[in-house]
Parts: sequence; C-alpha cells; structure tokens
Amino acid sequence: MIRKLLPILGITFIDIIGFSMLLPILPYFVTHFGASALVVGILFSTFSFCQLIAGPIWGNVSDRVGRKAVLIISQIGATIGWAMLAFAPNIMWVFVARIIEGISGGNIGITQAYVADLVEPKERARAFGLIGATFGAGMVFGPLGGGILFAKFGFAAPFLAASALQLLTLIVTIVVLPESRSKQEEDESRIGMHEIFATFHNVRVSRILWQKLALSLALYGWFGVQALYLKQQLGYDVTQTTILFAFFALANVAINGFLVGRVSHRIGDRAMSSLGLACLVVAFAITPFVHTLDSVIAMIVFFSLGMGFASTGITALISNAADDRDQGTVLGVSSSLDALSGIVAPPTSTELLTRFGSPFSGLESFLLAAIALIIGFVTGRSDHRFVRADASIEVFERIEIAEG
Repeated sequence: MIRKLLPILGITFIDIIGFSMLLPILPYFVTHFGASALVVGILFSTFSFCQLIAGPIWGNVSDRVGRKAVLIISQIGATIGWAMLAFAPNIMWVFVARIIEGISGGNIGITQAYVADLVEPKERARAFGLIGATFGAGMVFGPLGGGILFAKFGFAAPFLAASALQLLTLIVTIVVLPESRSKQEEDESRIGMHEIFATFHNVRVSRILWQKLALSLALYGWFGVQALYLKQQLGYDVTQTTILFAFFALANVAINGFLVGRVSHRIGDRAMSSLGLACLVVAFAITPFVHTLDSVIAMIVFFSLGMGFASTGITALISNAADDRDQGTVLGVSSSLDALSGIVAPPTSTELLTRFGSPFSGLESFLLAAIALIIGFVTGRSDHRFVRADASIEVFERIEIAEG
C-alpha cells in the first residue's frame, strides 16, 4: 500500500513544508504594513471562508474530471498566491493573494479522495494516518526553514521559497502522479450544487459529518487560543512555545504513522474515533490544572492521541459511508467543515480566556469534544442497526434465490 501512496505522500510533504513556512510569519508581515491585529484575524478568516466555499465544489469537480486535474489547479493557484505575497506593496494586495489561494485551494479533501481511490475501505484509516503523519512532518521543517530565511533575507525570501516549493509540487504532479480514478460517462452529469447538498441527505454520512463538525470546532477553538494559554498559564515565551509545537508535531507524526493503522485494524474505526474523543475530553479537562512541565507533556500526549485517533478515524468513517463515486464531494464537504471551524471557533475560545482567564481557555473545546463523543455513541448504535438490517435483507434475498 505504501508504494502506491508514495507519490501523493511526497507531494503532500513538499506542499506542507511550503505552506507551514508562512504560518508564523504572515501575522508579522500583515502588521508591518501598519495593519492591526484585527486585520490579521480578518485575513485568516477570509482565506478560511474561501476554502469553505471552494472545498466541496472542487471535490465535486474531481469526481467528474479526476483528482489530478483539480490538484494541478490548486497548485497553480497556490504558486501564484504565494509569489504575490513576496511582492505585495500594500495590504490589499495581500488580501487578493490569499483569496486567490483560498478559491483555488482544495488540497486536503482532494488528497484524501485520491487516497480513498487507491486503497480498500478497511485500509483507509491507515492511509489517512500516513497523510496525517506527512502533514505533521512538514509542519516540523516548514516553520524552521521559514524562520531562517526571514532572519537572513527578510519577508520576501520565505514567500518565494514557498512559491518555488509549490511550483515543484506542480511539476511532480504533472510528471509523476498517476490519475487515481477513471472517467465515466455517467459522471458528466453529476457536477453541481445538488450533489454537494445531497451529502447531507445521506443519513449515514450526515451523522458522521455532524460529529466531524463538533470535533473540528473543538480542535480549532484550541488551536486559536493555545499560544495565549501557554503564555498566561505558564509564562511561556515564543521560543518555548515553538519548541512545544515542534514536540506536538513530532508526536503527531509518530501517532499517525505508527499507531493509527494498528489501532484501527485491532478495534475498528468507530471505536478508535471514540477512544480519540475520550482522550481529547481528558486533555481539555485538565487544562485548568496544568502548571508544570510534566502536566504540559501529559496534556499534549492526550491531545495528540485524541487528535490522531479521532480525526483519522472519523475521516475513514466518512469515506467508507460514502459511495465510491462521491469520494471527492463528500471529503470536500468534510474538509470545508475545518474551514468553517477556523472561522467561528477561535473567537469564542479567545473571549473565554480574555474574560475568565487561562483556566477557562479549553472550556469550549471540552464541551464540543464531549458532544462529538456522544454523537459517536449514538451514530455507532445506528450503524449497528443498519448492518443488522443489511444482513437481514441479504438473508432474505438468498432464500428467495434458493426457492426460485
């Protein structure tokens, strides 16, 4: 399986290195134009909003014309957008660059759909785990490289490097990456908003999507407040926070690369996702009581296990509940829930920290992770009934065939 996935894993790794170069630098880049912190937040929300709209649409297009063509479009948009940042003369130019990248973007959902095309349903959790591990590995090296380039050459250098890396992924995609699905005549009429909205009318898929939304809101609420929490709760500076984030990224690589596939094979995707959500509930529950390095490490371990097991397990459940013809659409909708969460969740968590202090920073995420866990239990029972009903129908069909 790994041999089949090597091209897409390599492309994802290069892509994430370039993308993660920008994350720690972009806020400072915006403020150096004289813009306020509020403008930084609006810029990130604008990008997330564009991805919220574009993700399902590009996923749906990929179901008709193939994954490779859509990946190429996304990479062209990112190459142009990041190059524009390197030469941005004002803040309006920065917004245009981020909008171009956001509208053309759809990499996560399309990459997941590409992987789903190549592997059997029982192997998808492991395959998605490898994508997550690749993502984490890129997040380790990208910010480090971006910081070094910025320190030596200024803002333009990391943006140009990110654009060059994106251009490299574009070339590799065109030359090396094979198409993962064959085009069928029946797919020609299956593009449109109807197919996207129909995702929510599929009972088995929609219930898992609601669970995915609750999980995404919990995670992005914590992502938005985590650095501020560490500063207020523990007095960490930028260097200490960066080291901690690197440790988290390495833990994410190890869990997704070595544990997720084994746990999924042993207990199944549903149980693995529930175990992950339980770990997240524990992680957020202990945030008010974290005061030492040992307790910080314990919180990160629970959080890393929870994120790895829950995110990958739920993505595998969504993929396996969808029809093979609709993988791009459904996984595009799934990835758009992350974009939605990135818009609406951080303001609540940061407001809790501002109003009530750092011990309450994880309250929003705790409640949402608990809701996701409850939805998982309810959905698991419903899935069990579906399986029993399908088995009964199969038995009756065999009896009718035998009698006939």
